[in-house]
Amino acid sequence: MKILSASQVRALDAYTIEHEPISSTGLMERAALTFTFWFTERFADTRRPVHIFCGTGNNGGDGLAAARMLHHRGYDVVVYHCHISEQVSEDFRANRERLPGFGAVPVHDITPGSGLPALPETAILIDAIFGSGLNRPVAGFWGELLEQLNALPNTRVAIDAPSGLFADSPSTGAVFKADFTLTFELPKLAFFFPENQQYTGEWAIRSIGLHPEALAGAETQHFYLDMAMARGLLRSRHKYDHKGTFGHALLIMGSYGKVGAAILASRGSLRAGAGLTTVHAPRCAYEILQISVPEAMVSIDRHQYYFSETPPLEPYTAIGVGCGLDKKKTSREALFELLQKAGQPLVIDADALNILGKNQDWLPAIPKGSILTPHPKEFERLFGPTADSFERNALQREKAMELGIHIVLKGAHTCIAAPSGDCYFNATGNPGMATGGSGDVLTGIITGLLAQRYSPLEAALLGVFIHGLAGDIAAAELEYESLVAGDIVRYLGTAFHRLRLAGRRK
Repeated sequence: MKILSASQVRALDAYTIEHEPISSTGLMERAALTFTFWFTERFADTRRPVHIFCGTGNNGGDGLAAARMLHHRGYDVVVYHCHISEQVSEDFRANRERLPGFGAVPVHDITPGSGLPALPETAILIDAIFGSGLNRPVAGFWGELLEQLNALPNTRVAIDAPSGLFADSPSTGAVFKADFTLTFELPKLAFFFPENQQYTGEWAIRSIGLHPEALAGAETQHFYLDMAMARGLLRSRHKYDHKGTFGHALLIMGSYGKVGAAILASRGSLRAGAGLTTVHAPRCAYEILQISVPEAMVSIDRHQYYFSETPPLEPYTAIGVGCGLDKKKTSREALFELLQKAGQPLVIDADALNILGKNQDWLPAIPKGSILTPHPKEFERLFGPTADSFERNALQREKAMELGIHIVLKGAHTCIAAPSGDCYFNATGNPGMATGGSGDVLTGIITGLLAQRYSPLEAALLGVFIHGLAGDIAAAELEYESLVAGDIVRYLGTAFHRLRLAGRRK
């Protein structure tokens, strides 16, 4: 799914109006109906009053149309007309006139200097004041109004985007803090960054049927990695395939006290479908690995406790390195040797990233097409600090292009930046996965997919998505607090099944 800028979405609206064709008011009616369907599913109790704050533009028109529809479905609706401008949009005017008369839907005027009426605590507050077309910070009286609404204990809902939130750049000024946001057709880039979670709350997307030709032709380098995209990457297996068909993964991992990382990664590789998996580890890990992961082979390093030598690389179709590796001098030297010898892309994580962060002149030696999987602090050590998530995303894309690598920046919406400059925000995953070893499993999964000769981009995208999906299935069974990294491995098979099933239902 594409992620487009606010101006591109406005162009899509205009194209749809001209070429479907449909009137602007008709498209607004469609959007309001879409919101109403979502709202009545989420808040089915019609006894809760609904108070809708409407600006004078088209977002306010959406709110007025939704007010009418919710009234007809039995909700007790009150509208607040926020007089931001003396001019109102034509669609706002049309929907203002269509509100049920005789006080069925009361309308209160809010003007600069007027106070906010007392609102019942049970009321659901709906924000339709500014929407996603905002191009300046909200300050003054209207900023104070947003802050007053934010201070109330009520449930807050935003139509399309919380008022005050910039879709394509860092937000300044007051921003409505929604508990829920229903956005139309496509997600906004701002929704994927942690500093904006306090404003968007739990967000969802619903289509309003914008013109498919215009949507297909819209150019972007930002994408939402959803079920449909991930399903398109997954390959089928055939009757006469064998373990050689699915490649041989090498995992260079583990050190004294950190053998668990190698175990989790190797299980991830095997459960992701690698035909063979070999773990190269120090001597102290030998018995532990042979007992814990009998399906994997073990290559023994000459060092008792740490990675100190690169094994022969010819037998392997993919190589992952870093989990539990430690940062001893011998390991640093062996990692540099690996970078020089590897003729194929690597999956680089954890301590290998930290070593690179201390030796940034090594970055150009990383094989082209490699996949780096840093968390935010590791990313900062590698590439430097940034002021906000928009700047960090730009730096991530810049470094991916400059170095010819894939950068998987882990987080609530893990972002994969490709050498092309395209980046993909993941739809799966949950807070229960914020636990030690989760990243080791991800490294194993991606390496296992790469071993099966998925392209580096395919392996990164599918690996991130299936890792998060397995975590979501595990969390549904176990709750966030009780989820551990091994549970992600345990539910990988179910995740693959669910992904395949999604394809069959289409």
